[in-house]
Amino acid sequence: MTDGDDETPTEAPDEESATDASSEITPESLDERLDTAEEKLDAAETEADLDEAEETLDIIAADLEAAELPEPDDEDEESPREELESRLSDLRDDLESQRGPYAEEVVENVEESKTKTEDTRWTDRGEGEVADAVESFLDTVAEIFEEDDESDAVVDAAVSTGDESDLVSALDAVAKTVESASLDPDEDEETIASLLEATETLQSDLEDAQEWDDLETREQLEAEGFYDVLGHYKDYPPEWSALKEHEKRGNVEMVLLALDSLQSDFMEEHCLEAITRMNDARAFDAMHQRAQKRDKPSIRALGKMGSGALDAVETLVDYVDTDKDPALQKVTFKALGEIGSEEATQPLADKLVMDNDHVRPHAARALGLIGDTRAVDPLTDTLEDDASPNVRASAAWALRQIGTEKALKAVAKHTDDDSFIVQHEVDQAKQSLDTTAPTA
Repeated sequence: MTDGDDETPTEAPDEESATDASSEITPESLDERLDTAEEKLDAAETEADLDEAEETLDIIAADLEAAELPEPDDEDEESPREELESRLSDLRDDLESQRGPYAEEVVENVEESKTKTEDTRWTDRGEGEVADAVESFLDTVAEIFEEDDESDAVVDAAVSTGDESDLVSALDAVAKTVESASLDPDEDEETIASLLEATETLQSDLEDAQEWDDLETREQLEAEGFYDVLGHYKDYPPEWSALKEHEKRGNVEMVLLALDSLQSDFMEEHCLEAITRMNDARAFDAMHQRAQKRDKPSIRALGKMGSGALDAVETLVDYVDTDKDPALQKVTFKALGEIGSEEATQPLADKLVMDNDHVRPHAARALGLIGDTRAVDPLTDTLEDDASPNVRASAAWALRQIGTEKALKAVAKHTDDDSFIVQHEVDQAKQSLDTTAPTA
């Protein structure tokens, strides 16, 4: 689909502003108009249709902004305005997803490939792979344009030597050819889509070609069999595809190899996420070493190992008092709770009276996860005295997790607490007392 720049101007959409029509704007009327706009969007077949649908959404957005809509009595309840704005945003996203493809996208991809070809230092093997990738791309472009003389000339110019400068010149010529072809997103949609697919294949091939900077890493990973799990894959770089396959197979040693070898923030993030999901104690040493440098993702991974990470408790307890780094405290508290060592009970209980009421709930919940009955008294005091409803609710939740009769009764008696989230915990505690006979 296109912008419709060369189309005959279409008639203005039949959507009128409720304000202009002198009718009252209500959440219901706006919702009905969004229903109509959604139907119009679903029926759109051309860029002109999409332009008309977009204009309809713009009119509704203007009326929504100007409207005086009621606010809910409950602060936690989503307002009609927020609901309508969310729906409007979703429709705009749907509209954008229906647009295109555009010849400009093809040109942009070719320019990116040209820059990568020219600016990257390739190995000898990589140079051959780049030449093959570009020449294959040029052949595909020539086929798409069929008998187009300019396209044939581009292929001939590139195949002559395979030299990098020739390849770059050939890609530049392709970009200019596409630009000059005046491809219409509606009439030439299939041609543009084919060209776009060809550019994406080129980009993938260039990504796979061997670069000088990653030669040592690639060779190491190949020697270790890191890429052996790859068949047909869709995600790039290929290391990411291999990583996901190793995670699926439980090959934590290969994930650790990638974490250690690949000097990439992108891959580091995904390696740590994979280790966290795998919950494999074989990764303990590597995660503990990183945790000693206050690395939060590694601390999170240690927590998921549960009792398999008991040897990290001493390290993590040292971070409990890092009040100047609340983000570190939050991830540490949760990890200590998940590991479940009673060695952390007292340090965490001491944080129930810290100043930061955004961190105190995490201390309370960690104590609940540990389940040490020594925490019942300090948690009870927090439930009775803390000014923050979130902290009180977390303390009540923790007492319910500990689950002794004393702990449950400490929660159940707070029927006069004016916080809904605390009352939820009170109701749960009462039910537990009614259905079980816990020991003190």
